[in-house]
Amino acid sequence: MITSDLFNDLQAVISHERIIENQKIDDFLGNSGRVEIKPHSEAEIIKVLNYANENNREISIVAGGTKRGFGGITKAEDIALSLEKYQGIVDHTVGDMTVTVKAGTPFKELQKYLAQYNQKISLDPFCPDKATIGGVIAANDSGPKRLGYGSARDVVIGLRIAYPDGSVIRSGGKVVKNVAGYDMNKLFIGSMGTLGVLTEVTLKLRPVSKYESVVLLAFPDGHGKEIKDFVSELLDSMMEPIALELVSPTMSEKLTGRKSYTVAISFEDIETSVHYQEEFVEKIKPACADMRILDQENAVQFWEQFYNMGPKMTNISETEAILKIGVVNLDVIDVVSECELLSDAHNLKIEGHGGLGHGLCQVHLSGAREDVEAAIFHVRKFVTEKNGYVIIKHLPLDLRQKINVWGEKPSYFFLLEGIKEKVDPRKILNPKRFVGGI
Repeated sequence: MITSDLFNDLQAVISHERIIENQKIDDFLGNSGRVEIKPHSEAEIIKVLNYANENNREISIVAGGTKRGFGGITKAEDIALSLEKYQGIVDHTVGDMTVTVKAGTPFKELQKYLAQYNQKISLDPFCPDKATIGGVIAANDSGPKRLGYGSARDVVIGLRIAYPDGSVIRSGGKVVKNVAGYDMNKLFIGSMGTLGVLTEVTLKLRPVSKYESVVLLAFPDGHGKEIKDFVSELLDSMMEPIALELVSPTMSEKLTGRKSYTVAISFEDIETSVHYQEEFVEKIKPACADMRILDQENAVQFWEQFYNMGPKMTNISETEAILKIGVVNLDVIDVVSECELLSDAHNLKIEGHGGLGHGLCQVHLSGAREDVEAAIFHVRKFVTEKNGYVIIKHLPLDLRQKINVWGEKPSYFFLLEGIKEKVDPRKILNPKRFVGGI
């Protein structure tokens, strides 16, 4: 039996306490492993990589498990390399506002630690309770506050990476002003763990805002033109919203209790500045829009609920899919509207939202398998006609084996393929987890 042989081989590589033989391989989301290993140190990670590379054993990298439905078409690789025990702060320089952290550290725990120093990481990933910093960086995850915060590529200043052959490299540095050489960080951010195992991440920090609020503008009858005109005026002004998110009626009802197209505007600054920006919004808002302001406490609760409205991650009767859509920012209005219409046409529950400042949308579909599949193809065709793209961030394994979650190969695919061939010629790391089946 291959699992028994593998289990026995690994006992010669790493302490048996770190190895778990997986008797019940989960075939719902896939991306599992016949044997699960939970290293506590970088040295142990390197030993596992060396063994896998020399023996052509494929590895699936996991930690919090929030990305298990994202890419990959295999039920189980040979080894599930879990980083859930590899966590903690390596270095925190309060004065320089930088932190170096082990990749398996839960995102929310890290933010809680930094809050003691009035600092935070300016990222807003989904499922922050379970997501780890390594998973967030590997998937380049971000949310509505990307408008004001930027993405992982703007926050990461250094990485430590274990290559498939066990060698370790460092990209970037530990200081913000680091301009020497190529910015290799961007090569690994968003690569879905296909080029190396992120062991340490160095990030620049920002102070915790003195005050924040959320302005909710509800448009009971849609009013797409009024929304577009309002957003254009706000973006052309001197105001600095951290998020400018259009929320579909179905999702708005769950978040606010009101079923209408809703624009959620987040402001973070000193309290007087936030109130000034709230007043500006009230002056320029369309007459057809109803305005409500959530103070700091309620704003925090709003976003906590927002970021945890993800898939249930259980094999229930309904099929779930999460789509990440990129379009020109004001085309978000058409995308969210089209997805809402699909709810009736395909008998689906659909919750959608999109950034009116950055053009990234996320749509959560749930319903019968065939209806979800039909809706995915419909949305992909609609978005393609707008010169946008659709990536499927969550989907059960059986549908991922049928639907290309990344869409068509990009024109620069040969570059990605060449890098993968150079770094991981035996293709042992997260096989077929990235663009074009890399």
